[in-house]
Amino acid sequence: MGYLDRIRACNNGDTRRYLPLHGLGRRFGWVSPVRADLLKSYPQVFRVADDRIDLDPALADYDTASAALDPVLRDLSEQGHLPHWRDERYAVAAEFGEDPILSVERTACPFLGIRSWGFHLNGFVRRPDSLHLWIAERSHTKPTYPGQLDNTVAGGHPEGLSLAQNVAKECAEEASIPADMAARAVPVGMLSYCHESDDGLKPDQMFCYDLEMPEDFVPVPSDGEVESFTLMPAAVVMAIVRDTDRFKFNCAPVLINFFIRHGLLDPDREPDYGRICASLQTPPTP
Repeated sequence: MGYLDRIRACNNGDTRRYLPLHGLGRRFGWVSPVRADLLKSYPQVFRVADDRIDLDPALADYDTASAALDPVLRDLSEQGHLPHWRDERYAVAAEFGEDPILSVERTACPFLGIRSWGFHLNGFVRRPDSLHLWIAERSHTKPTYPGQLDNTVAGGHPEGLSLAQNVAKECAEEASIPADMAARAVPVGMLSYCHESDDGLKPDQMFCYDLEMPEDFVPVPSDGEVESFTLMPAAVVMAIVRDTDRFKFNCAPVLINFFIRHGLLDPDREPDYGRICASLQTPPTP
């Protein structure tokens, strides 16, 4: 395995195996045939054909569509098809910052193949010998990807918050990072991927942040989502990413992006350097 394999594992989705989900004048999701059969039980909301799914035309605005979807999704959750209900609303839009066409429960996004957004923050310390990164280990009781390694702080983007507000909130909740330090986080780009898992399809986008942290600061888990933090030399992190699957699937591309931007990945020594860079620029799912 290598860096390119990590990126490909994150970007393993294929929309050709899914039915496009349309409503309010646009395509906004991708649904597997198996899940499409489940949606046939809700004809007042979904019109399921052989090659596509449409919301009922009467659901023509944000409030009406959001209200109609909610009881359907709750019913699917009670049947066990939407585990780990969050009670967290996500905006549904074609591009970040656009007016949403509706909102849904966070857990429903992969079930319906809806794009969601989030951020991943790499906290690092400059030492004379090398850069070191604060690596989080996810709680072993967390319902998703328990015990896997993660970026210093990361979080999905809920409806109603700016990116800066969400970064500050998650920094405080996950790592006890004070607001004045979190405010120094630098946005350094966005990565797109399309990942298929048992939960469905995630045609998602991640905002990437760097946060240089003082030598004497130690992040502390606060909300129970993180088991512990470990300060690791960059070379150690690079080896873990390259040679193991210990990191959550979408954290590896964020770290590889960090390695490239900070000159840690050498094009003279990494034979896949060009393909790695190109793979990180995967266009968003249409």
